[in-house]
Amino acid sequence: MASGQPMAPRPSPTSPSTPEAAEPVPLAVWPCAQTTGHAQRAGRYVAATTAHPAKMLPELARRITCEYAPPGALVVDPMCGIGTTLVEATGLGRRSVGVELEARWAELARRNLAVALPAERAVFAEVRTGDARRLPELLGDLAGTVDLVATSPPYACTPAMIDKAAWRQGGRLCRRDTENYSADRANLGHARGEAYLAEMASVYAACFHVLRPGGLLVTVTRNLRRQGRVFDLAAATVTLADQAGYQYLQHVIALLAAVRDSALFARPSFWQLYQTRRARDRGEPASLLVHEDVQVFQKPLVATATQRSRPATRRAAPQPRHRHRARSAAADSSQSTAVAGARLHAPRGGAR
Repeated sequence: MASGQPMAPRPSPTSPSTPEAAEPVPLAVWPCAQTTGHAQRAGRYVAATTAHPAKMLPELARRITCEYAPPGALVVDPMCGIGTTLVEATGLGRRSVGVELEARWAELARRNLAVALPAERAVFAEVRTGDARRLPELLGDLAGTVDLVATSPPYACTPAMIDKAAWRQGGRLCRRDTENYSADRANLGHARGEAYLAEMASVYAACFHVLRPGGLLVTVTRNLRRQGRVFDLAAATVTLADQAGYQYLQHVIALLAAVRDSALFARPSFWQLYQTRRARDRGEPASLLVHEDVQVFQKPLVATATQRSRPATRRAAPQPRHRHRARSAAADSSQSTAVAGARLHAPRGGAR
């Protein structure tokens, strides 16, 4: 299949499913790492992009755009980072607006748009600096008109860019200025546990406010280990979206490993290899991460009385609800490295 082409018909907004009818939701698998992230960005993103600790693969952003946003649609990424969603969506003929709290990442997103897009397309993309929890204010001029919100939120872990040169000289492995995306404790990258769930509830409620009726929310998450336990962020996201009023439509496994015949070839970063080896040394059944969870939710065409009266404000942390059976492929098996029976091959040395 050609790169960036839809893999299945877009979900019809004329017949939204109820949460009960969506069990289990349709499951798909997308190969998004046939080439490395570095190769996918080469010549299209500025070199400084590498400073961001958690970048979406351009191929994944393209697939989300082609699958869930028709040409001319308005796409919003409320936590846009270095602007991958905006670059790919706008390059594919959509309009896009990104929101980013950190000024340095917002500036990188603007630079990437200027480099990747011709001037006649770049005018259809915009980056606004602000907090995703305040979307109704930041996007007040667009409220109720957004066709697709696509975003990869923080994973309630500690992302950071590695500094191998400093580490080899006895210094820190990770650059402190990139930990949790920001030194500002108010940044969502610092939230953990119940506080994280409460903050993400407010973000998804804010997204609900700006979406048009029938509009889609697409989230990209990973289930990671923290203190020896896997945090099932995919299941938590379903619960948060359900409580915000969305209907659950689809679950996609986005492969971060290359598919070669019947095998998966992992593309881990040096950081992932380092952390996995440390966990194994502690006796934890850790494995290399080879997928991300892409989950699709829809804002109902007709709002219920409860949804009409629900403000887009901060809400209490939800308790997990287990009636949604579509979970990460790794949730119950400590991040299994097998997908559809494929064998996994990991590199012996550090990843590039």
